[in-house]
Amino acid sequence: MRRIACLIYPEVMSLDVTGPMQVFASANEELARLGRAPAYTLLMLGEQAGPVATSAGFNLYAEQRYHDTDPASLDTLLVPGGRGEAAQFANQPLLAWLSRAAAQVQRLGSVCSGALILAHAGLLDGHRATTHWADVEALKAFPAIDVQGERLHTYSRASRQRFTSALALVEDDLGRPIALAVARRLVMFLKRPGDQAQFSPHLAPQACRAPRLGALLEWIPGQLGGDLSLEALAARACMAPRTLYRVFMAELGVTPARYVEQVRLESARALLQGGQASVQSVARLCGFGHPESMRRSFHKALGVSPQDYAERFGVQA
Repeated sequence: MRRIACLIYPEVMSLDVTGPMQVFASANEELARLGRAPAYTLLMLGEQAGPVATSAGFNLYAEQRYHDTDPASLDTLLVPGGRGEAAQFANQPLLAWLSRAAAQVQRLGSVCSGALILAHAGLLDGHRATTHWADVEALKAFPAIDVQGERLHTYSRASRQRFTSALALVEDDLGRPIALAVARRLVMFLKRPGDQAQFSPHLAPQACRAPRLGALLEWIPGQLGGDLSLEALAARACMAPRTLYRVFMAELGVTPARYVEQVRLESARALLQGGQASVQSVARLCGFGHPESMRRSFHKALGVSPQDYAERFGVQA
């Protein structure tokens, strides 16, 4: 029986708490369905016992004070993020307790921007860590941390500090069949690669960030199977190729070729996820030409092949 504790504090993000904890609860339900004993007990810890207001406006309930909790009694301690995290950066009693806990719990993890609390406690120094994409720059302010900003999660069996996803922990504890069952129950994408990009750059409001490129950026997704060379893009934008290159770098921070590759990759992901075409057809439709070119792009950006990506969504590519 593993004891899973989650820290809660005023203005915590409710989803950062309830999402991971529900994964462990659902694992217990799957075990019960198989006639097996539960694997986890769940515990909420707060500065004081009692209701704690979340950023969503409703309360969660801290069953006991973290000050009164022996970290050695915990298998896993999760630190979530949320609007109230900044107040915890200077909460010295909490940071001191986390430092003691880090040496005693079997697994210490953060959820989204909860990594910043651990960073202020000095507990990410020398480790790989990730956080919500909006907080990556804040995490990079700690030079001793190996920030993996594009990763969804980091995971290391060799270290007690495991900054990871709850579903990955369930798979590590109970095996892939139970994790698959939990994923199906919660309609999750099982074991998304840790280094899969957190969000799609071309889906962000690029036109607002790049007013000189707005019309061109809206045009590109409909032309993926055609000529999207620098010269073709420059002609469409009524700019010299060198000028267009400079504008892309200044306004988007990427080259035109890299931007086109990102859009092609995201379109390919959508087609594979929806099971709308084979890998070969997707490569052609999205402008990669040969499936091998698409495979290299997937590996570089996501760490998996197109075939693996399709299979993870239950699609036969």
